[in-house]
This record gives sequence, structure tokens and C-alpha cells, in this order.
Amino acid sequence: MAEKTQQTYANHVRMHPPFHFFLMPATLVLLILVIVNVVRHYDGLEPWILLLIGLMAPVAVLLIRVNPLRVQDRLIRMEERQRFAALLSEPLKSRAGELTEAQIVALRFACDAEIPGLVEKALSSKMSPKDIKKAIAKWRADLFRV
Repeated sequence: MAEKTQQTYANHVRMHPPFHFFLMPATLVLLILVIVNVVRHYDGLEPWILLLIGLMAPVAVLLIRVNPLRVQDRLIRMEERQRFAALLSEPLKSRAGELTEAQIVALRFACDAEIPGLVEKALSSKMSPKDIKKAIAKWRADLFRV
């Protein structure tokens, strides 16, 4: 997958236009409209049915986005643990289990040569995922993020 610009900390966040700029805003507008409808026509059954649908829609839309990201994070953790097993030496290899899920997910952007130093630094100073990403000198792109 050829990219025109190299992925970095500054541009690594993925915005998916159909989701972020259409589906989420439209769902929120729907919710507001059904609430207004219930306020104006509270004595009928239909406004309450629409309110139920209007409440279900944002929950469904968020689950549609969040669940694949959680699965992807699980796969990233598995891949990174295999990578740690190959790249880290003892005693660092045995301490890699102390990393948080968020730290492991952030470390996926580091090149192989940087992994030992970043893992050690992340463990010793309890680095946040944001700090880990900022500390990476040679970025390893993740172009398949959902």
C-alpha cells in the first residue's frame, strides 16, 4: 500500500470521513430531532417509539466503530508480544508483560532497533502512549488501522 506522505506522530490518527463527518453527526441530529418530537408530541405512542430508535442509533453507531478497534488492539498486542520475544533480551523480555495494553499498542510504531530502548524507558518511567509515540525516532507506519 503506497502512501504519498510518510506516517508520523503528527499524521498517524485516522479520520474515516463517512463515519466521522456523516454517520456520527447525522446520528446526533437524529437524536436531537426525536427528543424535540417527544417534547412536542408527548401524548402519542409514535414519538416514544422514535425516541427509542433515536437512542439506539448512537449506541449502535459507536459499537460499530469501537468493537473492530478493540479486536484490532488485541491483534496488535499479540503481534507486538511476538515481536518483543524476538527482539528483547532478558531481563527485559520477562518484564514486557508489565506494559499496559495502551503502551503496547503505541510501541507498534517503533522500528525494531528502537524497541529495546523504548520498552525499557516505558517500563522504568511509566510513559504514556502519547509520550511513547513522541519518543519514536524512526516511525514504523501502521497503514491498516480501521
